[in-house]
Amino acid sequence: MRAVPTVQQAVHVRAPAKINLVLRVGAREPSGYHQLATVFQAVSLFEDVVASPAEEISTSTTGRWAEHVRDDESNLAYRAASLLAEASGTRTGVHLEITKRVPVAGGMAGGSADAAATLLACDLLWQTGLAREELGHLAAELGADVPFALTGGTAVGLGRGDVLTPALARGAYHWVLAISEQGLSTPEVFEEWDRLHPEYAEHPSIDDAVMAALISGDAHRLAEVLVNDLDAAAGNLAPGVERIQQVLADSPALATLVSGSGPTVAALAPDHPTAVEIAETVRAMDVADEVEVVTGPAPGARLLESVREDEG
Repeated sequence: MRAVPTVQQAVHVRAPAKINLVLRVGAREPSGYHQLATVFQAVSLFEDVVASPAEEISTSTTGRWAEHVRDDESNLAYRAASLLAEASGTRTGVHLEITKRVPVAGGMAGGSADAAATLLACDLLWQTGLAREELGHLAAELGADVPFALTGGTAVGLGRGDVLTPALARGAYHWVLAISEQGLSTPEVFEEWDRLHPEYAEHPSIDDAVMAALISGDAHRLAEVLVNDLDAAAGNLAPGVERIQQVLADSPALATLVSGSGPTVAALAPDHPTAVEIAETVRAMDVADEVEVVTGPAPGARLLESVREDEG
């Protein structure tokens, strides 16, 4: 049973970044979206949101990637708070302090993590009493990756990626993330994919081998089924991706792939010491702006603490 803070408290919620273990892309629909079949895994790189009582909705962003974020009504966390206020009939505001650790436009759904954390934090702060399922419906209105940031773990995503089914996954997986300062626009990556596949009309699906690998808990088996259909498109738009992959190809990594629409490259390691070794290699070759060692699966958005404002 979750703790419900009083109105006088600030609420601290943490939500995870994600990587796509599998990302299969279908034909473009009249709506402009593509049908997707993906397997998400949440990883231990987190966004923090502290929601405090205020007269109006506002955001302030700090952290490694804060300079790339606009603190205005276009901020996905701001939009999440506004949507929840409208849905619940809440008339009070909130100030959202966002600490960014996930790269912006890096294919890891950092903005979606902010939105998911905001939905949970504001739900608790305002005591709207919405069920997780109801928050999930609001999350889907904000973006295809937001529902998964709420749930975390490992899940299959269909539709635009927002129709989620939890996946049975055993064990822990160790990843090295090679992150680029310059992000990629998701719509532009999909446009490039369309350019590369002008006649593509297949319906995407997830192979049984993927689910079997997850159930096995064996990183070597999982490495054999990792795939991202957007890999080439992202590489065309961000040439540094290919250089990172070349460096990782000469490392002990079991497999590499672009995360989501890129340009972050994720490398699967057999264990943590090897992941640290791979990360040191990538740093030494100076092919990425940031290198992180993370594990998955990680939990979804969750309450960390509630701090009374009068206690500082």
